[in-house]
Amino acid sequence: MTLAQWRQRLREQLAGGESPALDADVLLCHVLARPRSFLLAWPEYEPTAAECERLNALAARRLDGEPVSYLTGEREFWSLALEVSPATLIPRPDTEIIIEAALARLPARPATLVDLGTGTGAIALALKSERPADTVLAVEYNPDAAALARRNSARLELAIEVHQGSWFEPLAEQCFDMILSNPPYIDAADPHLQSGDVRFEPASALVAKQQGMADLHYLVVQSRDHLEPGGWLLLEHGWQQGALVRNDFTALGYQEVETLRDYGGQERITLAQWPGRLNAENEHQ
Repeated sequence: MTLAQWRQRLREQLAGGESPALDADVLLCHVLARPRSFLLAWPEYEPTAAECERLNALAARRLDGEPVSYLTGEREFWSLALEVSPATLIPRPDTEIIIEAALARLPARPATLVDLGTGTGAIALALKSERPADTVLAVEYNPDAAALARRNSARLELAIEVHQGSWFEPLAEQCFDMILSNPPYIDAADPHLQSGDVRFEPASALVAKQQGMADLHYLVVQSRDHLEPGGWLLLEHGWQQGALVRNDFTALGYQEVETLRDYGGQERITLAQWPGRLNAENEHQ
């Protein structure tokens, strides 16, 4: 078959998925090691027998529901080509909102940031790419995911410090101008865990106790001891959790509490500023 025929066949095979045309093109580009423009410029190209065998194998795995990013081992985030694996969540476009929010609130001077539960390193690396003078740290509990984040850092030549451990544990008493996290926030009973790409993603990076709120609450509480006065905490959460996170922030003395919506219009990122010693100063004014 020609490349044009393969392209049509894959689209028909994957028609039951969310994006069959895109999935077909991504798999073709991956197997052929060619850019997408090649698919349009050379429709008469005939894939080799080995390439056809790989395409059939990948199409079968995609039909079983395996995410395309796991099939190709790569996902783009903030224009960065990240290595991904089943040890990590697949970076989503909506998470780029946390990058936009961070860039709008970081000081003009070089700052110190940490991304907790970094996975692929997506958030930390995106911010380092935009602010090379900043000191950017990342923490990841899963050792395989931490190793992957280090590989992404080296491959992209974006120097971040990746620590393996649980939340603030590897950071001792360090304080930061900004803390960011996309933590587990799904209730274990959520039926969506049994459908789509998330079936193949690590449950430890998805599910949290207390109906998905345990890790979010922990981060709001503990970040107070690791934020500089005037520092920011930015958290990604589920679309129904915005009010709960805002309440946590407000009850614990944070200021400038705000929730941002994702590209689908759902509440997705809640952020707030920790006044720290500024509180004491205000009390004497």
